[in-house]
Amino acid sequence: MSQAINLNDVLCGKSSPPACDTTLGVKVLESKDGYAKGIWTIEEPLLNGNGVIMGGFVAAAADIMMAYAITPLLAEDQTFASINLQTTFHRPTFTGEVEVEAKVEKFGRTVSYVTADLNQNGKLVASVTSSIMIMSKK
Repeated sequence: MSQAINLNDVLCGKSSPPACDTTLGVKVLESKDGYAKGIWTIEEPLLNGNGVIMGGFVAAAADIMMAYAITPLLAEDQTFASINLQTTFHRPTFTGEVEVEAKVEKFGRTVSYVTADLNQNGKLVASVTSSIMIMSKK
């Protein structure tokens, strides 16, 4: 079992991003105060049989960016886990770059609510919402 990567360490350059970030092609550009923005560079292996990006990958890219949005708000002894992830697709996503923006809408003591929008070529391709459980690392 591998050791958890502290996303705050990733944000300040002390650690490399988790493998899921690099495998999917998601790169964080900004993360502060409950907001994160990044670029998802999509390559052909993520295409489904219809020639568009599989929806699960779209949701995963949003989930990654939501983690970077909530991380700066956590105390050092806290961690988090997604409770649910609701994705609404507005149009197909293709290879190329997608902007991913995530925002913590409500930061609670035990549950937080986070949203993300994914845009490709200036058009909204998906909107994602998530409830996230906040818990002690102990």
